[in-house]
Amino acid sequence: MGGALAALVLVAAGAGAWFYQGLDGNINAADVDNKLGDDRPVNLSPGSKNILMVGSDSRDGKNAKYGKGLVTMQSDTLMVMHLSADRKWATVVSLPRDSWVSLPVCERGDGALSAPSHSKINAAFAIGGASGDVSGAAACTTKTVEQSTGLRIDHFMSVDFQGFKGMVNALDGIEVCPETAIRDEKAHLDLEAGCQTVKGEDALGYVRARYSVGDGSDLGRIGRQQEFMKALAAKAQQKLTNPAVLYDFLDSVTRSLTTDERLAGIKPLTGLANEIRSIPSDRLTFLTVPHYGRVADVPSDKANVVWQYPQAADLFASLAKDQEVDKEKVAADAKNPVYAATVRVQVLNGSGVPGRAAKVAETLRTAGYTITGTGNAPGSAEKTAVVHPEGLEEQAGVLASRLPGVAMKPDAGALAGTVTLIVGADFTGIR
Repeated sequence: MGGALAALVLVAAGAGAWFYQGLDGNINAADVDNKLGDDRPVNLSPGSKNILMVGSDSRDGKNAKYGKGLVTMQSDTLMVMHLSADRKWATVVSLPRDSWVSLPVCERGDGALSAPSHSKINAAFAIGGASGDVSGAAACTTKTVEQSTGLRIDHFMSVDFQGFKGMVNALDGIEVCPETAIRDEKAHLDLEAGCQTVKGEDALGYVRARYSVGDGSDLGRIGRQQEFMKALAAKAQQKLTNPAVLYDFLDSVTRSLTTDERLAGIKPLTGLANEIRSIPSDRLTFLTVPHYGRVADVPSDKANVVWQYPQAADLFASLAKDQEVDKEKVAADAKNPVYAATVRVQVLNGSGVPGRAAKVAETLRTAGYTITGTGNAPGSAEKTAVVHPEGLEEQAGVLASRLPGVAMKPDAGALAGTVTLIVGADFTGIR
């Protein structure tokens, strides 16, 4: 999309106003900013940009053939693209749709507010879009991602099934090389093994296929989607010098594209595209947030994943500070996860608010931690702290990384085998 919109600058000047205006009128605008409120992460790196990208699998209109049982709006793919302030590098982080996260209070679109809860991250799109309003879906998803990552989201972009197929078809298809045949009834896909060019329904089925490939999880699909996006971007750079191909490509994109109001137009999108286009291909990194199966913390939950800490927190902290991420290092650091269930936590209340320790303990228990007890701290505490005995540095780091701005420190007098969370007056919650 970035390469195509950048090429539009050259073509539109000679094609006439009808070309520009026709595409500009295709783009849907969502009023996201006015629905986010004031309780948002601080922008730590002015000049950089964080763009939330959603692949929407709405089943309205032509999308109905992919399943009519869904009564709310759905998000099939979720990514955050970070563009560095100097525009010399970018990182795209995939967030598995089965990520088990804390959902904030959101407007449902009918005037009612949702209750804070824990669920799959893609539930935010459905909650906010309960009345069919994409603005609400975008706002709730943005609030959830900001709360979970600590990143300030600058822009929102969503494209649906039909737009994806149109982009691929305009480029005469994309080559894929599945090692084994893929036959997936839900994804409408029957594909032989080996390299071949796919377009239309086969292209969409290839990136949507889940249950019939690998272990049937969303994680294998993310890998295929990332590889497909790379191949699509490379072919777009080759093919989009042809005005006719470019117009077909852009017409498909813009008809299925929804953005926040500040980005809803060919001019702002072209500006963004030119920034993306300047980034060297070897400094455009695709990765997935470090995670593990939630079954390790909650044996009854075999369907979802949880983000791995402190690795996930370190990744997002680097992006928030506009520090380039080393994909190989992220993978190496995530090889031996410390499961939340193995972290034994004692919660002590130093905030002066009655019942605070019990409430925080319940939240930690829901997040998978093993709670050994609650009580009052020896005295009042202005600042929240995580203390630990010698040898529990890793476990303390897993907990501390979930608490924005909270430091951990060793304490020879700390309870043996246990990490102690002292809830202070400044406690703001668990990420």
